[in-house]
Amino acid sequence: MIKNISERINGKILAGAQQTDREIKGVYICDLLSWVMSHAQKGNVWITVMSHANVIAVASLLDLGCIIVPEEIEMDADALKKADEEGIPVLSTSLNAFEIAVELNKMGLGK
Repeated sequence: MIKNISERINGKILAGAQQTDREIKGVYICDLLSWVMSHAQKGNVWITVMSHANVIAVASLLDLGCIIVPEEIEMDADALKKADEEGIPVLSTSLNAFEIAVELNKMGLGK
């Protein structure tokens, strides 16, 4: 499923490539960690512009499906290393958050 998402958004898998079979159950878009922690759900694709290791910690805690970083924002190297360790797929794309959401909705991942 992660591979299909990556292809759909013309993305690159930056980390967590060994976990591309993770179950995906919806999409969540937010850039406030505390809000994500209280509202995102297990299996969600998380679209965020944040690029530091705390993003990986939250994704791991909630068992999110993957993280997508829009607009080719560079993810911190320590964050990518942590994502590999935690088995959290991180994707990057040139699309903005809205465009990503539209494509994921077309795939049936919207709520």
